[in-house]
Amino acid sequence: MNAAVKHPKIAEEDRLRADMYDFLGALLARPPGQDLLAQTAALSGNESPLGQAVSALARVAGAVNPLEVEQEFTDLFIGLGRGELLPYASFYLTGFLNEKPLAALRRDMRALGIGRAPGRFEPEDNIASLCEMMAGMIRGRFGAPVALARQKEFFSRHIAPWAAHFFADLETAPNSAFYAAVGAVGGAFAEIEREAFRMSAG
Repeated sequence: MNAAVKHPKIAEEDRLRADMYDFLGALLARPPGQDLLAQTAALSGNESPLGQAVSALARVAGAVNPLEVEQEFTDLFIGLGRGELLPYASFYLTGFLNEKPLAALRRDMRALGIGRAPGRFEPEDNIASLCEMMAGMIRGRFGAPVALARQKEFFSRHIAPWAAHFFADLETAPNSAFYAAVGAVGGAFAEIEREAFRMSAG
């Protein structure tokens, strides 16, 4: 997503949330190159569900090469005509692309000052872009950092209704190996966010 270059101070907890959203966005927007795979392989997690998912992803990242992951990405998300999965809110919520969920997202993007990034042509309601938007709101890439209540509203409208289903599908897709591990991380993180927002005021 198109964003101004700003680096306001944010709490450490929020920085870590933004890091995870950016990480998932990077892995889901395009096949990771060797540098990102190496960075992923160097990660370590704790005993929490998310930590265990991160550790598993690190192991997988250390055992694959960029060409293998690129082929997996193509099979899953591009394919011949269409990929195995369509990672769009409209599709998951209505069964069709470019439907009401996308229109609602575009309204909220305008209200938040978020524009389509140059060179990006897919609908904005894809999971990678939504992760990038959440990271941008937390970090203040679109102006000042967005208040937690507004983040909660955005997450509840555009991510919570379908992301868990998508990440579960990614975990179990027949052509998914590296991305099965990405799906486990995404699913665990989305659950943490959902529960944290549920418990937050506002």
